Amino acid sequence: MKSERPLVEALQRFVEKEPQSLHVPGHKNGRISTLPKPLKKALIYDVTELTGLDDFHYPEEAIEEAQKLLAKTYGADYSFFLVNGSTVGNLAMIYATCKRGDTIFVQRNAHKSVFHAIALVGAKPIYLAPEWDEHTKSAGAVPLETVKEALKQHPEGKALVLTYPTYYGVVAKDLKEQISLCHAQNIPVLVDEAHGAHFTASERFPTSALDLGADVVVQSAHKTLPAMTMASFMHVKSTLVSNSQINHYLRMLQSSSPSYLLLASLDDARHYISKYMESDAVYCLEKRNQWIEALRSIPSLEVIEADDPLKVCIRFPGYTGMELKAALEESELYVELADIEQVLAVLPLLKHGEVYPYADIRIRVKNAVAQLKKKEGNGFTVASRQYEMAPIITPNMSFDEVDMIEKEWIPYMRAIGRIAAGMLIPYPPGIPLFVPGEKITVGKLSQLEELLAIGATFQGTHRLEERFIQVLK
Repeated sequence: MKSERPLVEALQRFVEKEPQSLHVPGHKNGRISTLPKPLKKALIYDVTELTGLDDFHYPEEAIEEAQKLLAKTYGADYSFFLVNGSTVGNLAMIYATCKRGDTIFVQRNAHKSVFHAIALVGAKPIYLAPEWDEHTKSAGAVPLETVKEALKQHPEGKALVLTYPTYYGVVAKDLKEQISLCHAQNIPVLVDEAHGAHFTASERFPTSALDLGADVVVQSAHKTLPAMTMASFMHVKSTLVSNSQINHYLRMLQSSSPSYLLLASLDDARHYISKYMESDAVYCLEKRNQWIEALRSIPSLEVIEADDPLKVCIRFPGYTGMELKAALEESELYVELADIEQVLAVLPLLKHGEVYPYADIRIRVKNAVAQLKKKEGNGFTVASRQYEMAPIITPNMSFDEVDMIEKEWIPYMRAIGRIAAGMLIPYPPGIPLFVPGEKITVGKLSQLEELLAIGATFQGTHRLEERFIQVLK
């Protein structure tokens, strides 16, 4: 009988033999761990690349079989398990398609890992501005006309990197046309589909970028499938990108000590979606829709549905998203993120008959809103968060040039027109506000002011507690 979860089953067979450890890791199958008991129990599966468990970087047995099943499930030529998150997939696909000095087109609202990859490779980015999505009050997809113009202006481009869907669940309606345009000029399209691993489950979800013709697609299985944090997929289906090159860089960039807990969860998540039926999708969306209608019965609460049904924005007019998030957390309800306008909820990909506590969540939302009403909102309102941005942006300096120039710290309100020296990243969602080599504009400083006003968290190079940022001297 053919294995349905080859790696999970190999791991289970290994553990059932009650093996004794004279190898790493040092917790020795959990025997000398002082973790809480529920965590400690899992350590018996936290093994290394032993006989019968295959070799992650040169698979020939269970891992190879599991990855072939993954490729079959998603319709790829080749697929890979990633244990360093989608970040390592974004790094590998850019290393495999560009070298130092090459021009690469990048959606400006990409994840920070994409910018880090470009900096490490030494490629020269051309940023493509997304349209503002008024429905979700967030940066959306890059328009087709912008891609056309970028290809016209820079025929030397080596790759296009797009984000699909966005963190807020927005998808480009013309992605297939964008991919065709690029392929006509032998330019591969690399897609960060971190939030779309579930798209292939049903026609009721948006179409995966891989099915629309993208060459390389990276997915965070842990975001919407039942996989552990950091567990991701990578798919290759291309005549323009070499699978062997992708594999070469994955071997260099991924850990030489992969977590078998992560690998097993990837095998299990792949199995979960491979068995997902249309009746499951009907059930899942029925439960979701009932919950949304129940939320909308709460006075003044606004619920915004995105292109991706698993993403829902919730707003409470008169209060910022950060204030709503804090109120929800007082009711022990935790959302994915908050911005000036709203909070973002990520819903589960349920199968028929699976139970999720939507009724309890609705009660907690109602209680949080009732408590929030007793407090005065900070009065912070935003007419529009859409700021003018040129469709095609060529940075004033490359990452390499930025590295070679002296830097200085200045008050951010004196930074208009200066060149950013470090990355400034509101997190989540991890989309950089400032990127090294870009000119700092009035619009970006206005966004920074708004984010500071609502208490947003920042990563990157900054001293915002002193109101200082780093620029080129």
